Amino acid sequence: MFGGVSVPHVMGVDGGGSQTTVAIADERGHLVSVGRASGANHQTIGIDAAVSHIDDAMQTALTLAGLRPRDIAFVHYGVAGADRPRDFEILNVGLARLRFSRWRAVSDAWEGLRAGTDDYVGVSLVCGSGTNAVGRNALGDEVQVGGFGYAFGDTAGGTHLAVETFRAAVRAYQGREVATELMRAVPQFLGCSDMEQVYNSFLDNDTDIPIDLARVLHRVADGGDAVAQKILSSMGRELGLAALAVLRQLPGIEEQPVIPLILIGSILQKGKSPFVLDTLAQTVQKRYPTVRLHLLDVPPVFGSVLLALDCLHLVADPLARQTFRDWEESQNGEKRA
Repeated sequence: MFGGVSVPHVMGVDGGGSQTTVAIADERGHLVSVGRASGANHQTIGIDAAVSHIDDAMQTALTLAGLRPRDIAFVHYGVAGADRPRDFEILNVGLARLRFSRWRAVSDAWEGLRAGTDDYVGVSLVCGSGTNAVGRNALGDEVQVGGFGYAFGDTAGGTHLAVETFRAAVRAYQGREVATELMRAVPQFLGCSDMEQVYNSFLDNDTDIPIDLARVLHRVADGGDAVAQKILSSMGRELGLAALAVLRQLPGIEEQPVIPLILIGSILQKGKSPFVLDTLAQTVQKRYPTVRLHLLDVPPVFGSVLLALDCLHLVADPLARQTFRDWEESQNGEKRA
């Protein structure tokens, strides 16, 4: 019995840099309800705001499911910013404020590896607003590389791409870079008449560069712009280098007949840029030819649900994955409408 009910429910939390998704599933892993809120990376917004956003999403999911906290047998958190022992000290104190007695927290990168593999072995790359890389071998050894921004070695993610997009447009405007369609696309997206207005407006008002410029970059690259394509290819190489750094630290990983490289995060799952993916594949497969790239085909929160079931020694039904796909497709349909 769990919380007075015979059928246990689990809760998975995907706390990313820009958005938090909470999913409640039954003991077979079938989706019951979903709640959403703003991002939950304590490194950027602080632990109080991160916990508050997670709590908001939890409350929505519980209300939609008609459940109470005591009805949840286990909560598994996959959160951005869960990288170092110090992070877990902060997170453990913050998450303990919530109303659940049995829970575990890991980096959100592990969600992707669990959701994208049957045996939880391989490498997972996150590329959303930021980036991270993790890997696990058959012995259970785990490795994590990155997650702390440009100054600490990262050169990927939506925030990085937005800056590179803005920077390329400015450099072309100044004559320090070859002409690029970004000189027209960036002002248009920002509601400015030209790059001169962009340049002066951002300097005068100390404006932050919007992360959605990453979408502009993808569109311009797809249109054939060489500068935009180069930026995306460069990021693909950097993601490949991060994956290689993980693989080199996993004993016996080369003995796997196929090494899955699971790709998660909006830049990869929604962008699907061939300039990123092709360069990433070439970079990794030059050293590890059995690596195969897989774009995660379910919401990352499904990985947290599976990890919650693992902690209870429960096995998800093979059809559970489809319930999460159906939900994601319904959300995409609403956005298009």
